[in-house]
Amino acid sequence: MKTLTLLRHAKSSWDDTVERDFDRPVNGRGRRAAARIGRWIGDERLSFDHVVASPAVRVRQTIEGVEDGLGSMLQPLWDTRIYLSSAATLMLLAQQFSDAKDDALLVGHNPGCEDLLLMLVPPGSGPLRDEAEIKYPTATLARIELDIARWADLDDNKGRLSHFIRPRDLDPTLGPDD
Repeated sequence: MKTLTLLRHAKSSWDDTVERDFDRPVNGRGRRAAARIGRWIGDERLSFDHVVASPAVRVRQTIEGVEDGLGSMLQPLWDTRIYLSSAATLMLLAQQFSDAKDDALLVGHNPGCEDLLLMLVPPGSGPLRDEAEIKYPTATLARIELDIARWADLDDNKGRLSHFIRPRDLDPTLGPDD
């Protein structure tokens, strides 16, 4: 059995005038949300034996926030293929993970993270999947259990969504502004 955890980067700042989207930082609420997700990971005693992430600034800062909340380092491998990639690209990347690794964390962007979750977890498989189909907010963590022995066997509809944790689920002040 393998587990793939997807984490979308925290809320970014559109007020910051950066030249490239790649350099856009997280905002204050995003920093708080990332730290809160990190505390939740620690409370749940989740651990990852493989962490791969987009090198975009907002992802790097999300990981820093998660590490602050968790109280330990994730030590990600930075992979430029994750930056703004499609679900198909993310699937190919995950299929290449070492089979010696059972619990992977992938930190990236939408729509790739959301689309990958929707590819891996079959429609009608429960309320968590229904929530994910409505919206995959920033700093949201999705944990997908996979009944596979090898990452190369990762394919559509092979997953079961065990967790779909939005920052607002843990702290209502981290929810939408509406």
